[in-house]
Amino acid sequence: MKLRTACPAAVGLFALLLSACAGSADDAASGGEPLVGVDYPRSDTDFWNSYVKYTPQAAKELGISLKTTNSQNDVAKLTANTQTFISQGVKGVAIAPQDTAAIAPTLAQLKAKGIPVVTVDTRPDSGEVYMVVRADNRAYGEKACRFLGTKLHGKGKVVMLQGGLDSINGRDRTEAFNACIRRNYPDITVFGEATNWDGAVAAQKLQTDLTAHPDIKGVYMQSSFALSGTLQVLRQKHLLVAPGDEKHVFVVSNDGIPEELRSIAAGKIDATVSQPSDQYAKYALYYLKAAIDGKTFKPGKTDHGSTVVRVRDGLLEDQLSAPLVTADGAAYGGVASVKSDDPSLWGNQL
Repeated sequence: MKLRTACPAAVGLFALLLSACAGSADDAASGGEPLVGVDYPRSDTDFWNSYVKYTPQAAKELGISLKTTNSQNDVAKLTANTQTFISQGVKGVAIAPQDTAAIAPTLAQLKAKGIPVVTVDTRPDSGEVYMVVRADNRAYGEKACRFLGTKLHGKGKVVMLQGGLDSINGRDRTEAFNACIRRNYPDITVFGEATNWDGAVAAQKLQTDLTAHPDIKGVYMQSSFALSGTLQVLRQKHLLVAPGDEKHVFVVSNDGIPEELRSIAAGKIDATVSQPSDQYAKYALYYLKAAIDGKTFKPGKTDHGSTVVRVRDGLLEDQLSAPLVTADGAAYGGVASVKSDDPSLWGNQL
């Protein structure tokens, strides 16, 4: 989406409106390149490493100067990093807090300093931010449910390797998956396993479940953090077989990293939901620049294929597109999918 420097005459044609179009004096003084801080939440997954890669590219395209830190999935480090940003004189901050409850005091401090905040991938449980940039995580759980429910013909046992339940993402995916199973596939039993986004924990719990219940036929990984361990466990159990084999365990993930796409094509896993890592980086900075320029937004459709929704008073969320990805690109339980080799997927562009 291109930022506009003047209010367009036809602005009323768009559901997503810019209600203020004044430039920032600080922006002008810095030669059109406002300084913003971006905290990377972690660098131990392919998804977040991709976000780290895309962020400087997006900053260059938008004319933004960057200061970056990495909080390594630690809210105390995130708090310290925001203090550093404040001391460096940033005009806006983009963060991706993994503990979405504990971030509230930091948000309050940034608000008191007049520094706008965009959160990426996660939404704070309380507090105000200028914009949340994420996909509809409840839809992730719904899509995983529809895929597995279709593949299992509505019967059987499934392991759900949950993320962190201190995160809105983990809760959204878990609640939506369970609700969809109860509503549409009551003969499927779900073993929910909390993992705190830890691949080793996920692998250990999957191993335990498969030992106790060798007839498990499906796995829902709430993120690609569990991919390597899941494949290793299935291999050890002699269950890493082609989709046409009766021993095949159907696996659906969330992220859309290149390794997932290759694993789908190879028949090792069966589906994923592609989180738009590139779009997260782009629109986090887009909204920060808009905030610095004094612009505001309203709920509605955007010109980049997403929808801005009002989550609660004072909190808007741009829900970016995140398609279901499968080997055949078919629809599952009424949910459309795209093929794993589709060139439009960010995981096929790296």
